[in-house]
Amino acid sequence: MKLHNTLLACASALALSSGAAMADPVTVGMITTLSGGGAGLGVDIRDGFMLALEMDGSDAIHLVVEDDAQRPEQAVQIADRMIQSEGAQILTGIVWSNLAMAVVPSVTAQDIVYVSPNAGPSPLAGAMCNENYFNAAWQNDMLHEAAGAYANTLGYNDTFIMAPNYPAGTDALTGFKRRFDGELAGEIYTQLGQTDYAGEIAQIRASGADSIFMFLPGGMGISFMRQYAQSGVDLPIISAAFSFSQDMLPATGEAALGVYNAGQWSPDLDNEANTAFVAAFREAYGRTPSIYASQGFDSANLILSAVAAADIEDRDAFRAALRAADFTSVRGDFAFANNQHPIQDVYIRQVVEVDGEITNQLVGLAIEDYVDVYAADCAMN
Repeated sequence: MKLHNTLLACASALALSSGAAMADPVTVGMITTLSGGGAGLGVDIRDGFMLALEMDGSDAIHLVVEDDAQRPEQAVQIADRMIQSEGAQILTGIVWSNLAMAVVPSVTAQDIVYVSPNAGPSPLAGAMCNENYFNAAWQNDMLHEAAGAYANTLGYNDTFIMAPNYPAGTDALTGFKRRFDGELAGEIYTQLGQTDYAGEIAQIRASGADSIFMFLPGGMGISFMRQYAQSGVDLPIISAAFSFSQDMLPATGEAALGVYNAGQWSPDLDNEANTAFVAAFREAYGRTPSIYASQGFDSANLILSAVAAADIEDRDAFRAALRAADFTSVRGDFAFANNQHPIQDVYIRQVVEVDGEITNQLVGLAIEDYVDVYAADCAMN
């Protein structure tokens, strides 16, 4: 399957092969990051989402895609325009938690459904949960909690931890510390979008740490790993899939080999849906999918399942159809907790080289049937 270049860059009118006939397609507005240092994440979310629509093969969804350039104010403007001018009935696509916090509350207040394919800030999982907000990826703490638990298994006792200073970064370090039993040799927040890590590496060198936990997605992680590999510091690194995702590994190169990272998905996860997805993605785009692509793919199929089951104009019925999550996820078992965030398994992966490609392989299960701690603060039953 080869997708036409224009299909990858703009709106698409695809979806739904079964279910009740609809007079008009459902308009889905995708706001995601397609330029700058975080572009790889948004590109993979978009490509995974559009692949699901292509594989479904009908015309029940009209997809409109715009680039937020990783700027909260631009994301807010796009969301307003999509709702008012494009008539968007569902929004999706945001990568970054600070953008999600700027966009999601105003969108859901307008009775527009938002399905997150990535960002999962803790307030939206807890006290600010909303019947119109669904997260098809994870709550931010999740993968970092799994990394903290596995750091115990690896025998790490004095870990230096670091993340960017924005909502997902604070959630990341909170999650790691929640499950980590050892001591912290240091804890620092970097600037969002930072590219020079000489100062942080110097602090790590002087800290007496026996290991490092880092959450640096996109270009931040690539920059850090390249500089770390050249620094002479050789402490083992544990992380989450965001910093060692397939979109980053070609640029990170051999510096990533051996790193353990937590994720709810891996390209070698052994189930029929995932095998078909990975093969189709490689055929369509000429590359191995990342965790972001898998989340975009699942988000599209979640929406397709609801469109097949209910009329979007009947919000109660449509929300119930989303909550049912009647689709086959590439990550395996998938269900929603009361806060409309996933209940799912979390795995440990390791970066390896297979047939000349640097990629991730499963090591084992870290947490089974994970439910985020913030669900207890959500008033929805």
